[in-house]
Order: sequence, then structure tokens, then C-alpha cells
Amino acid sequence: MRLADLDIHVVAVPPPHVGGTYWIFVQLRTACGIEGLGEVYVTAFHPGAMVPLIRDVFERYLLGHDPHRIERFWRAAYSSGFTQRPDPTMMGIVSGLEIACWDIIGKAAGRPVADLLGGLVHDRLRAYTYLYPVDAQGNFDYTDADLAADCALRMVEAGFTAVKFDPAGPYTDYSGHQLSLAVIERCVDFCARIRRAIGMRADLLFGTHGQMAPSAAIRLARRLEPFDPLWFEEPVPPGQEGAMASVARTTSIPIATGERLTTKYEFQRVLETGAASILQMNVARVGGLLEAKKIAGMAEAHYAQIAPHLYNGPVGAAASIQLAAASPNFLIHEAITDFSGFHAEVLKRPLQVEDGHILPSREPGLGIELDMEVVARHSPYVGQRLHLQMDPAPVDVRALTPARG
Repeated sequence: MRLADLDIHVVAVPPPHVGGTYWIFVQLRTACGIEGLGEVYVTAFHPGAMVPLIRDVFERYLLGHDPHRIERFWRAAYSSGFTQRPDPTMMGIVSGLEIACWDIIGKAAGRPVADLLGGLVHDRLRAYTYLYPVDAQGNFDYTDADLAADCALRMVEAGFTAVKFDPAGPYTDYSGHQLSLAVIERCVDFCARIRRAIGMRADLLFGTHGQMAPSAAIRLARRLEPFDPLWFEEPVPPGQEGAMASVARTTSIPIATGERLTTKYEFQRVLETGAASILQMNVARVGGLLEAKKIAGMAEAHYAQIAPHLYNGPVGAAASIQLAAASPNFLIHEAITDFSGFHAEVLKRPLQVEDGHILPSREPGLGIELDMEVVARHSPYVGQRLHLQMDPAPVDVRALTPARG
């Protein structure tokens, strides 16, 4: 079996852009006609720059090769240009192409990918969703604690046993910084109102996206402890595990991190320093399915758990679901509500969520198929925004309003 061709689809996500502004899907094709799907989750560069890079990696390291030889491909790409360092852009590209190889391998074997990663452990995956509160005008409003509490109650009534929210913004290029008193009070207010709305029926997952200095994170964590969140996510910017470990040592709330990390080498430092006990690798960024499985194994040896991150498209989601289903130390998986909307529209058969749990596909490979008519209608992406963006200005505490009484 040899890889013969690559197609790349940059799909524009319609407003309100839930899951990002666009998704980058790749299709690999073997000489014998088996197709595999993958998704590249890279946010640092415009897709106009990414497409030729993806094609370059494919032509250098995969064209004409056997898709089964995942380790050979991974090491060749990781060493590209005499680097051998965790590079987020390269690992995002590797992830998408590697996922597509696994889809081919599963289809050729007639087995779901989870069966090839050690076998099914979980036939239902506990899931959580971010809160997407909608105001009276039909717009998302992430600043109103009452709207968040109402949304949390709806999600719990739909079956979710955990909900995530992140009222500690704004998220700026100049993080980490100290939080204003108004923002700290807003965070406490969100936790209090959501806990009152849902009681003990679901866990609170407190997201922060790494905008705090360690001392600010410690101040906030102490205020949040009475609400007993399941985790305090990415309290400081990525890249300095010792700083995150200093936060972890001072709070009873478990620390979760990993959505912006790549490769086993970055996660190894997180585990060694005790920076986090819940790892949130994104399979479409971290280096692919086999790399994610290795990280899950490292975590297992440290009695840490995995909670795969997902804020991208359904192809990356399908791969991540297969990983979670085969991982003994799986805790919970991120869902984007019930994967309805455009996540469902772009697939011929949507991802399955039932009573707050994701049901892993038992079809060969990833178990999904793109609806190419929908892909064509939404391709190519012609905007200039990146998948996600941060505020370019430093925080102005005077512009922040205090929490509502």
C-alpha cells in the first residue's frame, strides 16, 4: 500500500463560527483507492500560508510511502530541517496527515481506530460542553452570569455532567497579568450563580486560557475553592511548567492544561514538575493519534488523567473520540454542545451524543465521511481572521465593569 495523492479543504465555518473561523481538512488517497480523512489544527498562520506547507510535508515525507509506517513519518517530520523540537505548526500538519493515515489503516483492516490503539475501553464517553449563553437579541453573551447559569441548567437537563466557562477575560497578547478586583468578583459570581442553578448535578470546569501571572492565579484559585471545581484550566501561559506547578501546589483544585502543547516532550515536563494532573491534548495539534496515545500512557504512569481538548472541526473530533475510547485513564471529553449545527451538516452522519455522553463510532477507521457538497459550498475560506485571535491591546482595568450584585 502506497500513498499517492492529497486534497486539502479549507472550510469556512458560518457565523457564529462555533469551533473556529475555519477548519482545515486533509484527504489522503492510496494508489489502491483507499481514502483517509484528517484535520490540521493550527492557529498561528493564515490557511493561505498553511496549504503549501501541508503539501510540502506530504510530498517530502509521505508521498509513495506506506501509511502504516506512522513512526517513520513522525520522526522524519519531527527532524525536518535538523530541528527535532516541538514545533506547533509542524506538529499541527503532522497531526492532520497522521490522522488520515490511521483512517486508511482502519479502513484497510475493517476495524475502528480505537481497536488498533489497544482496543475499546469505554463504549460511552463522558462529555462536557462550554456554555454558549444567548441574549434576548440572539447573540452570544459570555459576560452575564445569569445567562450563563440558565445555559448551564439547560445543558445539565440535556444530560451533561460538567460544564465549562471562562469569565476571567479579556484574553490579551500581553498575558500573563494580574486580574482586576472586578474580574475576580465576576469569576466568583459566575461560579456562585451556576452552582445555585445546577446544584451538585454537574461539575464546574473553570477555564482561563492562560492569561494570569502565577500570583494572580493563586489569588483567584483561593476564591474559587469553595465551589469545588473539577479543574482550574491553564492558569498561566503555556511554556513554563514550573510557574504552573507553583499554582498547583497552592490549591486543592486540580490543574488541567495541554490544548496549546505539542508532543510527548512538552507533556513530559508538565508531568515531571507536577504542573497538572489532567492533560488536555488536542489530537489535531499534539502530533497525531499515536503521539496522543503515548502521552496518555505517560499520564497513566503518573496517575494523571486525560480530558481531550476540542475547539475545531468534526474530523479532529472523530479522531480524538477514538483515542479516548481506547484510553484507560480517560476522564471526560470536550463536546461542542451535541455536535449539531455545522459540525453535523459537514458530515454525512453526525457524531453521536446521547444523554451527555459521546458514543464512539464502531465503523472502520474514524467512522465518518465528509459531505463534499457542503464542503464545496463553504470552500475556500476567504477571510483574513485566524482560527482564534487574542486582544492585541494590554488589559485596561478601568474598562472592566464590576460584577453584578
